[in-house]
Amino acid sequence: MNGFADRGLDEGAFGEKNGGFRENIRTFDAFPKTKPTYTRRTSTGGYTTLLLIIISLFLSISEFLRWYHGHETHLFSVEKGVSHQLQINLDIVVPMLCHDLHVNVQDASGDRILAGDLLTKDPTNWDHWVDASGTHRLADERYVKEEEEDTHVGHVLGEVGGRKKRKFKRTPGIGWGSGAGRSCRIYGSLEGNKVQGDFHITARGHGYIEMGNHLDHDTFNFSHIINELSFGPLYPSLLNPLDRTYATTDSHFYKFQYYLSIVPTIYTRSPSPPPPTANKPHDTPLPPDYSTRNTIITNQYAATSQSHPVNERTIPGIFFKFDIEPILLTVREERMGFLWLVVRVVNVVSGVLVGGGWCYQLAGWGKEVLKGRGRGGGRGEGMLNGRVFHGDGEEEDD
Repeated sequence: MNGFADRGLDEGAFGEKNGGFRENIRTFDAFPKTKPTYTRRTSTGGYTTLLLIIISLFLSISEFLRWYHGHETHLFSVEKGVSHQLQINLDIVVPMLCHDLHVNVQDASGDRILAGDLLTKDPTNWDHWVDASGTHRLADERYVKEEEEDTHVGHVLGEVGGRKKRKFKRTPGIGWGSGAGRSCRIYGSLEGNKVQGDFHITARGHGYIEMGNHLDHDTFNFSHIINELSFGPLYPSLLNPLDRTYATTDSHFYKFQYYLSIVPTIYTRSPSPPPPTANKPHDTPLPPDYSTRNTIITNQYAATSQSHPVNERTIPGIFFKFDIEPILLTVREERMGFLWLVVRVVNVVSGVLVGGGWCYQLAGWGKEVLKGRGRGGGRGEGMLNGRVFHGDGEEEDD
């Protein structure tokens, strides 16, 4: 009828092709395509695209670093199990002769430990310790940040994780001179009951009733430098509140008092760290110096000082009163899975690109609107109706 057959043409070739499932599925395409001839590239669009790429790259790197470092969670719980012993680590320098100082520990259970027989006393020079790098007065704000670093899991495990060498430093030589060996370094570790107690440093013949010559009061000087004071396993590289602090006085009768609140603490990267004590009668308690690459069991403490001069009827000295808190603090560093990172990066990049595209289109639309308003105030209707409007508002017919 239409002559297609006479010329050997197929009428179906000029209609919509029917290529089966592959062709029919195109009707569900949610991403319409624009012919290349309908698009135009501009330098503004190029700069905008480059800016979006830089922003996406910066945010992606930030997400990666956040994922890599992980985040910390603090969990407080009642300490389970039964604990019996608590290790006390002490390293202190007092400007008095060693044989004039007595060190004792007494706890709430009534046990008294002659710490002077368990700790090491070495003659030393006061100037060697007070001028050491990092030694500062108590509550010096310059060292608060350094102390806070030792409360993060990554720093703690990096400093002491898996290390076996935990010893006190050797006492330096005393040399020669009038003041050589006039101070005493008392250091070492001792085991006590894990209950409330106190340990104190007093002068010979003062304090507990004991045999011995009465020491002249003019030799009293309880100024001191605390190089180490910690509870639990000895980790010299960790900084505690009283570590590397010193206090001085010119009074012979002076009482230094420190009140300590001890909190058992676990630093870990493990999702289920072992408890520091046994939870059941048949469980085997962990050793007191238990540590792995991913878990450290130790104790933190908070310290307050109440020091003042006293009269001759009061015993002067250095007194540490400590109390064990009935809670367990678990500081855990967690890192989400790699799939979580991929999802976060995809969300960030897509959000930046979509948001940037909208901003670019809005900016282009605003630019066109401003251009339209700036083309003169005439109501020109063009040449279609044969009338032309001049700038003065007069109308002219053709």
